[in-house]
Amino acid sequence: MSRQAVITGIGVVAPGGIGREAFWSLLTAGRTATRRITLFDPSAFRSQIAAEVDFDPKAAGLSAQQIRRMDRAAQFATVCTREAVADSGLDLSGIEPDRVGVSIGSAVGCTMGLEEEYTVLADEGRRWLVDHTYGVPHLYGYMVPSTLAVEVAWEAGAEGPSALISTGCTSGLDAVGHGAVLIEEGSADVVIAGATDAPLSPITSACFDAIRATSPNNDDPEHASRPFDAKRDGFVLGEGSAVMVLEEAEAARRRGRGCTPASPASPAAATPST
Repeated sequence: MSRQAVITGIGVVAPGGIGREAFWSLLTAGRTATRRITLFDPSAFRSQIAAEVDFDPKAAGLSAQQIRRMDRAAQFATVCTREAVADSGLDLSGIEPDRVGVSIGSAVGCTMGLEEEYTVLADEGRRWLVDHTYGVPHLYGYMVPSTLAVEVAWEAGAEGPSALISTGCTSGLDAVGHGAVLIEEGSADVVIAGATDAPLSPITSACFDAIRATSPNNDDPEHASRPFDAKRDGFVLGEGSAVMVLEEAEAARRRGRGCTPASPASPAAATPST
């Protein structure tokens, strides 16, 4: 009998709410979380709006050391992983670590951490030759996108296949698809799969301003994102993360979890039932 991957747990950190239920409430109520950027002063930019997450890493359960070490995108993914694993009802300590994999998608990696540290190394941009002695010990981790997958693996105690998928706007879907394949081919029995991005920094705004890709509708941020409108004028930047627990279907059914298939062609997100 062929193996099949199913979704048994979901975790979300999104604009408008932390957690799966808060995000679902936002969607079903038809509300928007787009507003003027507060993470930095956006006054110098053509587009000054974004979908920001009201995120307090300490309140979300991260330790002081995790907060100091992790880029914002990694913080999102770690909090999502905790919710997804709890939602799945899985006791990962009872599964061989090398049978638990990770597949995380990200379009821009640790953008915020990199920009913050470059600003320090370059003395606010005054130095063309940066002084590396001002770099924090974990700066190298910001430069390597796979750090995001590593943080998730540490959180889940996963020692199986681990991958960072970066394919632009489809990174999350591709990461879930890759995770499903790992289960179907027998490389893993459980995969923590999803995506995370926290790109809201001055350099990102400057880049999208330069190509005039983002909406300049700063006076009406709630209606700025309208991709199917004849008068659309650009997209709106956003941040957030969603992580799913993918599990081999028969194993999930044996422990009483009814779930939705997660095929590579159509990674589905569904709340599991017991």
